[in-house]
Amino acid sequence: MANQDKYSRIFRDFQDLNILILGDVMIDAYLFGRVDRISPEAPVPIVSVHKREERLGGAANVALNIKSLGGTPWLCSVIGKDPKGAIFTGLLKEQGIESPGVVQSKNRITTTKFRIIGNNSQLLRVDEELTSDLNNEDTKTLIQAVKDITESKKIDAIIFQDYNKGILTHKIIRKIIQIGEEKGIPTAVDPKIKNFSMYKNITLFKPNLKELKSGMKTDFNHKDIKELNEVVLKMQEGQNIKNALVTLSEDGIYISSRTGNQRVIHSIPAHHRSIADVSGAGDTVLGVASMCLALKLSPYEIATLSNLAGGLVCEEVGVVPVNKHKFAEEIKKYDPA
Repeated sequence: MANQDKYSRIFRDFQDLNILILGDVMIDAYLFGRVDRISPEAPVPIVSVHKREERLGGAANVALNIKSLGGTPWLCSVIGKDPKGAIFTGLLKEQGIESPGVVQSKNRITTTKFRIIGNNSQLLRVDEELTSDLNNEDTKTLIQAVKDITESKKIDAIIFQDYNKGILTHKIIRKIIQIGEEKGIPTAVDPKIKNFSMYKNITLFKPNLKELKSGMKTDFNHKDIKELNEVVLKMQEGQNIKNALVTLSEDGIYISSRTGNQRVIHSIPAHHRSIADVSGAGDTVLGVASMCLALKLSPYEIATLSNLAGGLVCEEVGVVPVNKHKFAEEIKKYDPA
């Protein structure tokens, strides 16, 4: 019972958090339908569409996860001054997400991922995007937007959600990490290979296994805990990372936390799931881990809660945020110590 009281308090405390999310945003567009036959024009399935849907994706999905758990997300990014940009801002309004940090630029287009789903399986994805780095004008505007929010609000954590779409340039990464350090705000990152080594002096670094191997330019047997420990420690020391949270897909999640010369390590197995779609699971893991980080929870609690939440969203088709009530029930079921 004491354990359940503790996790009930954590959920209540989530509601007091203001989390700034900076990174690549996008629209996840879906065509849902049924496949009954193959096209006579080419050996491809014909999807009879019965539903269309547009959802917030990328860093915006991290914001949705924060919102779903009761926190207040402050989203910062650059989108196009285009019809898709109007759809994106409309989706934010529908979800009640404040967007003073979302800059609309005539120099960009709004990233959109079109997914075609037939018989509950993804058949095709088409991406419409511009991945070049922000120009100087948009860079200055975005940095100023982040400054304005951190100066006017009590921000409890800053999240970098990197999808290699050009928003997180080296200049922006360095400047926002500096702001976090000056204001004592913990920072959390979901990296991609392009900027992997740029994220230095980070509070929580969350690569998946593929990103860890690519970023560290090494291959190793992650099932051998000694090998995993060595690679992660090298990364932490090289980039001055306090907490490294590595998602290992079906093998669960791993966390290594450094404080001075002390190091705490936990490896937590995945729970049995009926996997429907892994899209967006990384967004959920990062969002939950960052909220736990803001509450100064232990490394074990950070890894356990984010592992449970990431697994839950894999049971849903498409990119969706974690359901707060299902998450609470999941915690009761597994009752992490």
